Amino acid sequence: MNDMARQLEEFLKMAKRPLIVVLGPTASGKTGISLKIAHQIGGEIISTDSRQIYKGMDIGTDLLSEEDQEGIAHHMLGITTPDQPLTLAQYRELALSKIEEIYKRGNTPMLVGGTGLYIDSIIKDYDIPRVPPDEKLRKKLQKELEKKGSEHIHKKLEKIDPKAAATIHPNNSRYIIRALEVAMNKSEKPVSHKKNIEFDVFMVGVKWPREELYKRVNERVHRQLKRGLTEEVKHLVEKGYDENLPAMSSLGVKEIIPYVRGEMALDECIEILKRNTRRYAKRQMTWFRRYDNVNWLLPQRK
Repeated sequence: MNDMARQLEEFLKMAKRPLIVVLGPTASGKTGISLKIAHQIGGEIISTDSRQIYKGMDIGTDLLSEEDQEGIAHHMLGITTPDQPLTLAQYRELALSKIEEIYKRGNTPMLVGGTGLYIDSIIKDYDIPRVPPDEKLRKKLQKELEKKGSEHIHKKLEKIDPKAAATIHPNNSRYIIRALEVAMNKSEKPVSHKKNIEFDVFMVGVKWPREELYKRVNERVHRQLKRGLTEEVKHLVEKGYDENLPAMSSLGVKEIIPYVRGEMALDECIEILKRNTRRYAKRQMTWFRRYDNVNWLLPQRK
């Protein structure tokens, strides 16, 4: 951490538009590290977690309470409800606006989270079409997915939009379906963004040995349950949110719903949640390894 802190200090001396990115798989401890960095550099944190944008999912998304934010400004948390999902274009537009506000306050913006597509949309200056969700097409693609599998719909995306397909893992069915929605909606024009939106980017990654990370994942699940994860999911179900909504497909929600509905024992749901979270962490690391400029930290277990 000390070597990285010195590198960061040197970077900030040279950078004109600094943007710090703190990434890592779920349960890796990137939140704690991001707070330390924010205190050190006068940072404000913008969440790049695609589920922390939703209200009412604090436990399932490990959302920091205001008290635990240690006085550091946090943005893009709980900005919409589960039945009002944001498109990637909408997220990007809001996040870029926050970045400019942070610069005006004389502080340093920090992207913190594990959703690689959200990070890429900002640091790679995506040109993202503003296409509203097409529920009819989405349901049709979902049925196709259930019948033929995610690899099939990924190949379908490759034929229509190979560039988009190259950025999405073949197992990430939700992103594949959304990309197909965009690609198949020919009537919409791309969003025109200011050209050459450039940042000086310093990336910090948190990496654990796989078995140690998996232990942390299991511990995280148990903490969530103690904090009231089942009650949180029950509340979401009682509100009548459609289970096909992106928010309701989140880790910690979709796995607990069968228990809330009386369709499965809690112990079984917990084991599925642990397994799915481990798999998600593995997919996150696969995504992050594509970056060639990450300053990786190997923290020691306390």
